[in-house]
Amino acid sequence: MTSNPPSAVSSASTSGLAAYASVAVCAIVWGTTWYAITFQLGAADPAVSVVMRFAIAAVGLAIVARLFKQSLKLNAKQHLAALGQGVFAFSVSYYFVYAAEARVASAVVAIIFAALSFVSLGVFRLLSGQKSSLAAWGGAILGVAGVAVLSWGELANKGLGESAALGIAFSFIAVFASAIGNWFAWRGQQAGSAVLPATSWAMAYGTGILALFALVSGRSWNVDWSTSYVLSLIYLSLIGSVLTFGLYFSLARSRGYALAAYISALTPPIAMLVSVIFEGARFGLLALAGLVLVLAGQVFIARAPKP
Repeated sequence: MTSNPPSAVSSASTSGLAAYASVAVCAIVWGTTWYAITFQLGAADPAVSVVMRFAIAAVGLAIVARLFKQSLKLNAKQHLAALGQGVFAFSVSYYFVYAAEARVASAVVAIIFAALSFVSLGVFRLLSGQKSSLAAWGGAILGVAGVAVLSWGELANKGLGESAALGIAFSFIAVFASAIGNWFAWRGQQAGSAVLPATSWAMAYGTGILALFALVSGRSWNVDWSTSYVLSLIYLSLIGSVLTFGLYFSLARSRGYALAAYISALTPPIAMLVSVIFEGARFGLLALAGLVLVLAGQVFIARAPKP
């Protein structure tokens, strides 16, 4: 019988603590960014706010990459993957997130976004033929049921109004766009791109595409530079994007998406608490039931064997 050397055990323990610390940081930060986005609403067009957020974040990640002595150069395949990731994850997805939060409570969008792991199973299966275990699909069914229960409860509370319906529809569009963006991020990983340079380029591409859309569609570039808008922009750009996306994609690549999936399970309760405290949101039994189903499904997926 053999045993691991003390140094190996210590290294593994430290690595494990670092991984769970990354999960905690991402969950706490992303749990609060949903509310921080509300300070952007009304001060500028959603497209303009997203453009500024990820333009700052792209430069920030590029600086971090250079500090770690990582080259920003990508080959053609890596650029194509970054382009796809940028268009779907940092352009389409976040534009609809901002539009959704103008219509429903930020915590509702956060809980619907917990369906990202479930939707990703289908996207990876469809686009890459990746098979998942029955446990993972069982978790996906629980999660979809939870999101459906939550969405119905929110529509009922809002009186089935057009605004609430649009907010929930926009949330689902954002989820599907993010799932496709994650697939392109995986394609970049398969092509050998490093996390920080690839994510920086993806944010830059997403920024460029959305800026072009804003110009062509005649969106107003006027911004109300209030203190709350500036502070929320800095928080969302540097803490909510540079720090968290760097940690998340590094964690997903080094420890697997199963561990990273716990972030989606931890984020909604934090977002709900923030929304109750600062937005005066009230959640009934349907919302709580939906949350329980979402969390249960997330646990199943996180514990399921890797494909």
